[in-house]
Amino acid sequence: MTAIVNPLVQEVLDLIGIFAFALSGALLAVRKRFDAVGIAVLAEVTALGGGVFRDLVIGAVPPVAFTDIAYFTTPLVAAAVVFFWHPRLARIRRFVLLFDAVGLGVFCVAGTVKALNFGMHPLPAVALGAATAIGGGLLRDLLSGEIPALLHPRSEIYAVPALLGSALVSILAVLHLLTPITSALAALIAVVVRLLALHYGWRAPLARGTTAQ
Repeated sequence: MTAIVNPLVQEVLDLIGIFAFALSGALLAVRKRFDAVGIAVLAEVTALGGGVFRDLVIGAVPPVAFTDIAYFTTPLVAAAVVFFWHPRLARIRRFVLLFDAVGLGVFCVAGTVKALNFGMHPLPAVALGAATAIGGGLLRDLLSGEIPALLHPRSEIYAVPALLGSALVSILAVLHLLTPITSALAALIAVVVRLLALHYGWRAPLARGTTAQ
């Protein structure tokens, strides 16, 4: 089953996710006191890492990040915004988490949609959509010396909102209800779940008899 989605919708979803993730990467670079080059590099890696992985898996080569100039320049714009405007952001960490949540929600939907459009079965498309969403954040945290949110035992749930958004997209596609509006709703649900997890401290369960370090 292949979901028929307007290529323009796919590109808009990608660019929104790219900009949001680039902002989170650039803001984290500022918090880590990276220089201008470091800010740009972390913005690019955070924004494009998940999408490049997705495109390589489904065989969309070369990845669109290297064939569409908008994909490459959008993170640079975000990096420039952060470089010049970050003093106005009183709580940088809060903004990192906010933009990361937005990128997570948008990319899990965009990744699943593109996987379905390339003929992938709905179930593995869910996994690839989630991988698209968490890939950039994982690389960002590793390069900046942070323990990735995906792996930290004391971190709020990270992969679950992405899996939820991806699953909703696949279900909607199977039911022939996948539209730009329902896609946006799926992304919004993923974002809200992630923000609620941050607010209320929702965490995945540990193995029985163990405690978080």
